[in-house]
Amino acid sequence: MQEKSEDETAIAAGVTLFAAESRFVHAAQSLAQLPPPGPPEIAFAGRSNVGKSSLVNALTGRRLLARVSNRPGRTQQLNFFAVGTRLMLVDMPGYGYAEAAKTVKADWQGLMFAYLRGRPGLCRVLLLLDARIEAKPADGAVMALLDQAAVSFQLVLTKCDAVTPPQFAAKQAEVARLARAHTAAHPDIIATSAETGAGIADLRATLAALALPPAPSFAH
Repeated sequence: MQEKSEDETAIAAGVTLFAAESRFVHAAQSLAQLPPPGPPEIAFAGRSNVGKSSLVNALTGRRLLARVSNRPGRTQQLNFFAVGTRLMLVDMPGYGYAEAAKTVKADWQGLMFAYLRGRPGLCRVLLLLDARIEAKPADGAVMALLDQAAVSFQLVLTKCDAVTPPQFAAKQAEVARLARAHTAAHPDIIATSAETGAGIADLRATLAALALPPAPSFAH
């Protein structure tokens, strides 16, 4: 039998991880409300309406797991989603929207930044960027903060189905330049579409490498 390539093995590991039941387990609006540390945590950060909830739903195969809203700033808390017992996905409040009151917006960002700086078990931040628009100053500010806090982050493009091939190539080049400019940035960039499923298998494979190992199975 032909051995699987490393890529095929990684993809299969991602399939196995996300075959487990994914479920909402906790919401926190303050640091005091955070759940006790458990499995490794992957935080989803990005501007409001970048597609964080849609990406969580696409990864888990549960269309309504994370609440999706067309109104920017709808997510007002840290939402924790368990992937079996091996991984925790954290849907973070969006940043950079204009509709929320300044005091509320500051509170949400304060919680987000405090979580990123001090959370045990946080192994990577996925920083989502909309493929249709250029990176904004707020994106750069978050990357700089992650550099300062030495929190590893990986850039993930969303909504890649909505751009032409030339636009997509230009966006990839722009994001690659951003990654090279930040010390905490992972060099690999993943392009996704929650609408078509593009890139979802690759992102699942990446997350499987960060999850707890599967429990050993004992043959009878």
